[in-house]
Amino acid sequence: MPMTGYWRDGCCESGPEDMSMHTVCAVMTAEFLAFSVTMGNDLTSPRPEYGFPGLRPGDRWCLSVMRWAEALENDVAPPVVLNATHEACLEFVEAQALLEHALPV
Repeated sequence: MPMTGYWRDGCCESGPEDMSMHTVCAVMTAEFLAFSVTMGNDLTSPRPEYGFPGLRPGDRWCLSVMRWAEALENDVAPPVVLNATHEACLEFVEAQALLEHALPV
């Protein structure tokens, strides 16, 4: 699995450079990955030039909070790892939505 996070440090943190706010730690599902392709972001295809092998269902990935919200609206939001999701995403999504999609601890 490739290193996740905007800075590829394994953390779902954000800063001024990260315009998309990659703050939601999610576990990939086949449904979400297919949805992401339809939205123009193919996360499944390897990109060797970036050291990216592609994601598979079950992989953890720091998603853009807005992409997660779009997936939520389309009933394909992937499960969330709450203790690895940055609180900054609460500016854009309701805490209840995250809780409803949270994986058991």
